[in-house]
Amino acid sequence: MAKKLSKHTVRYDKDIDLLFETSWEVCNKIGGIYTVLSTKARELQQRLGDRLIFIGPDVWSDENPSPVFQERKTLLNKAASKIELPDGITIRTGRWNIPGSPIVVLVKFHGIFSRLNSIYGEMWERFGVDSLNAYGDYDESCAFAVASAIVVNKLSEHLKADSGKVVAHFDEWTTGMGLLYLKTIMPKAATIFTTHATSIGRSICGNGKNLYQYFEGYDGDQMARELNMTAKHSLEKTAAAQADCFTTVSDVTARECTQLLGVTPDVVTPNGFEPDFVPTGRKYTLRRNAGRQRLLRIGSLLSGRQLADDTFIIATSGRNEYRNKGLDLFIDSMNALGERHNPEGRDVLALVMVPAWVKEPNGQLLMDLEYNGTDRPECTFLTHRLNNEDSDSVCCRLRQTEGEGGKVKTIFIPCYLDGGDGIVDISYYDILPALDLTVFPSYYEPWGYTPLESVAFGVPTVTTDKAGFGQWVLSNFDNSLQSTGVKVIAREDTTYAANAEEIASEAGRYMTLGAAAVAEARAAAVATSAKADWKFFIEDYDKAFAIALAKASKR
Repeated sequence: MAKKLSKHTVRYDKDIDLLFETSWEVCNKIGGIYTVLSTKARELQQRLGDRLIFIGPDVWSDENPSPVFQERKTLLNKAASKIELPDGITIRTGRWNIPGSPIVVLVKFHGIFSRLNSIYGEMWERFGVDSLNAYGDYDESCAFAVASAIVVNKLSEHLKADSGKVVAHFDEWTTGMGLLYLKTIMPKAATIFTTHATSIGRSICGNGKNLYQYFEGYDGDQMARELNMTAKHSLEKTAAAQADCFTTVSDVTARECTQLLGVTPDVVTPNGFEPDFVPTGRKYTLRRNAGRQRLLRIGSLLSGRQLADDTFIIATSGRNEYRNKGLDLFIDSMNALGERHNPEGRDVLALVMVPAWVKEPNGQLLMDLEYNGTDRPECTFLTHRLNNEDSDSVCCRLRQTEGEGGKVKTIFIPCYLDGGDGIVDISYYDILPALDLTVFPSYYEPWGYTPLESVAFGVPTVTTDKAGFGQWVLSNFDNSLQSTGVKVIAREDTTYAANAEEIASEAGRYMTLGAAAVAEARAAAVATSAKADWKFFIEDYDKAFAIALAKASKR
């Protein structure tokens, strides 16, 4: 749980000159943090206007431009051309094509690489950050973070902001070095650090260890050494301790931070949703019909039989973390659904929609879709062929269980659904209305945007109490698909088989509901999502800004 809050309030018109938020996922969709930032932007901008500035990495080129960044060179008093930046850092200013159209600064940071070793030495001496055994994406993350801190400082000077009224918010360990560096060059600025998932908690789960059964016995430092995560863990732990306000996204993760980082968050800032993403009325119906038609055509070709129009379409999606996201449990629960919980023998199309190492579209499937063919592809569970089909965990499990599950056909769509994948060719948000039910049986899930998005689109969902969203539902609503649009199952280290049966049972029961009961459940799902609107959750950010400003004012 977060610390007990003192009575701070923030006056946006008087207390904040500039609010910066830095993340790798600004104009750069990688995972759920993109959704956090892009959906809360409008609520923040209504409070701050163009005093809100997002900072992201400039990883784009003329040949591969960002699809959501619209360059505007005159913004911020022509900062892109007027500010002198060291180390070869350059910036582009523009707007993010999302609700609110906030200002964005994209940063080229590669000149920082030559200085990283000296920066690491300084951070060790000042804060005790141990970067000695860093590897992988650590250097790139820190180079971007440090460059962003320099940009925050220079932009504040250029815009003549009072440094005591500048709030700098850094997301995830990947920007933690920026927070620490900013403290050395702009000490009066108020800093916020948000852990969306601790690096060591995710690693414990990803390495197949039981997080919950032995939770109180875990020592974060010791586990970081065991799992070769020393640098990332040290940086994250230090940024959390040094921030003027430390936040995380759920009570689930707040408990994890206390245990593994040794730092209790000051505020829990749950992730809300922007309802403008959701189509309504005729537009929703058209998307549902188009999505179902496409999915049933794909499913029919892969299964070798014509799926009925009333086929029940059930799906999971998100980041490709086989155990953490419960992809293993989803596949096994679908087999259980077909074998024991589908007595009426209704056609079921189950979809695993997570990105993998795609090689190319499934050739025969692509040909049949283009030319209205009927041949069954050689590979009958993949819409796209992978470079590593022999080792991909989802592929291996589907190959092992192929033929099980009766009239439940499970297929793997291993790509980002951006509307141009070559097979589905419909974006994720446009395919959501086509679904009848979603299942997100996460083992490790700090918040859980996928179930929240699902219910916002009127699709009931099954999730777990190991997701922050699941805990939020349990704390505020009935735990029922019928009355809430959400069923939360209790997942523990020893309940895998029982959970598979419970998910299958819930799906089987829901499949038997009549049209009126289904409509009721879908309406209940939308009503639940409405309570997670950012207009409610943004108040927790108000608290975080006030705490950070109050602490910084004492320096």
